[in-house]
Amino acid sequence: MIGRLNHVAIVSPDLAASARQYKEVFGAKVSEPKAMPEHGVTVVFVELPNTKVELMEPLGAESTVAGFLAKNPAGGMHHVCYEVEDIRAARDELKAKGARVLGDGEPKIGAHGNPVLFLHPKDFNGVLVELEQV
Repeated sequence: MIGRLNHVAIVSPDLAASARQYKEVFGAKVSEPKAMPEHGVTVVFVELPNTKVELMEPLGAESTVAGFLAKNPAGGMHHVCYEVEDIRAARDELKAKGARVLGDGEPKIGAHGNPVLFLHPKDFNGVLVELEQV
């Protein structure tokens, strides 16, 4: 059901500094910041030969990652994202197997313009899982 690893997401207390670090220290290609008000974050993507790293910071006090950053002031790994061909079919199969889908269960449009869903971390070894239809 799951395909490639699309990205690993890291919450940062200072997105500009984190992006600069990936660019200057690692020599990586880093996208421009993109505000995602519907998700409550601003993101940049670090392009790697085999996947991406998503760096994100809260966009406003009501951000879904604001609580994460309050518990982890230095930032840290937030989630992993796997690709799926059909997000609704994947959702239905996972739910039938006991996995919990966060939110209302309906896909939302993610930073790449594709439908995404999140799965409860308690069902996946404490790791928040994002599924992205590609």
